[in-house]
Amino acid sequence: MAEGFRQRVPASSSNSNEQPISAAPSSDEVTVPFTPPAFTVKDLLGAIPKHCFERSALRSGAYLAGDLLMLAAFAYLASFIDGNLGKHGNVLDGFVGQAARVAAWAVYCFCAGSVGTGVWIIAHECGHQAFSSSKTINNTVGWICHSALLVPYHSWRISHARHHAATGSMERDEVFIPKTRSQVGLPPAHETVQQPTESTHGKDETMLEKIDDLLEDAPLYNLTCVIVQQLFGWPAYLIRNASGQKYGRHTDHFRPESPIFDKRHAVQIIMSDIGLAITASVLTYWGMQRGLGEVVRYYFIPYLIVNHHLVLITFLQHTDPMLPHYRKGEWNFQRGALCTIDRNLGGALGAYIFHGICETHVAHHICSKIPHYHAWEVTEVLKGILGEHYMKSDDNMYYSLYNNYSQCKFVEDTGSCVFYKNAQGKAKRTVVYEEDSGVDVKSDVEPEVDY
Repeated sequence: MAEGFRQRVPASSSNSNEQPISAAPSSDEVTVPFTPPAFTVKDLLGAIPKHCFERSALRSGAYLAGDLLMLAAFAYLASFIDGNLGKHGNVLDGFVGQAARVAAWAVYCFCAGSVGTGVWIIAHECGHQAFSSSKTINNTVGWICHSALLVPYHSWRISHARHHAATGSMERDEVFIPKTRSQVGLPPAHETVQQPTESTHGKDETMLEKIDDLLEDAPLYNLTCVIVQQLFGWPAYLIRNASGQKYGRHTDHFRPESPIFDKRHAVQIIMSDIGLAITASVLTYWGMQRGLGEVVRYYFIPYLIVNHHLVLITFLQHTDPMLPHYRKGEWNFQRGALCTIDRNLGGALGAYIFHGICETHVAHHICSKIPHYHAWEVTEVLKGILGEHYMKSDDNMYYSLYNNYSQCKFVEDTGSCVFYKNAQGKAKRTVVYEEDSGVDVKSDVEPEVDY
């Protein structure tokens, strides 16, 4: 579409009774029409109650303190495991005791890793300046918490701010950029290959159909890729910008000269590296004094659980067959902010331990300085404003993880608004543009983002 295209707000966008489009149509044959939204930033921010923008260091700090107290309690309880369960356990010994010991440590690791994810999310709010109204408090708390979790605070804060400033943009977004048809090595859609086999009786079969024939019978391959992504996706992103924007040279989160950063960021990048060095030194000293096994049980395995949750959450927030991606001329900030989806993680884990980051992510992208404890109210307000453009899924997160990894293979090389296609080259949605009625997609500018 030509730059400066003008379009009206669909009537449904102002209908509070409109139901959100499901993230998973009931039939693979259904193609859901999509008209790019024409809201302005003022439309969205103006609907949010003023008190939802208020930030309280005391209230945010109480959530952080609660997380830290839970971590301490879990560690204290875990300190009784080895002495009471196992080969020489005071409560259970032998094989039964050893099995109980392994199970108890598994429970500790999952609980500690889940609460550690909550700490990560609070530090993420610090990076958005949503923890308090003080930039000094935000950056101090964020630096300490993220460094303790081996996250380069300022480095990631800067790249994450760039992601928020360009969400859904094929050219400028920073993470989970869809691969195009040509990047995955597929020929143009119209090209076919001859398959003179008994099953096709000499009919033309597209290259994508050939590939799909192979992938359809290889769910283990997709499952293996998902497991690798969940285990190594987060460090791979930090170390080599995996799934991030392609800059044409090595990109990471540790060097001031990395193309993600400007010269003005150099001191902040070094501070981030110092935080990592301090944590690595503490872990090394701990291992030398108490043994490597203790560090692995108490810290490293929960750390892997944190990484797993981060990749699960962020992947599913931005990867779905129902979510659009825009190219230059069609993208603007408010459209990009709606290129995400709320998901129901379920129960206390999502609502309390993860501070609602899955259930309120659309609101977070519309205004990232809103604290998580106000995001629930904002989400309810936005549902009425966005109508069909509010995206939500109640599917099981792990089902969605596997399904979306299998369905979201590539987007087309052309088109100003594109959707993921599966291995058969089929998309869940089709772009339908309404006629010109006076709203210029270039008339709005993105809010200023503090890098």
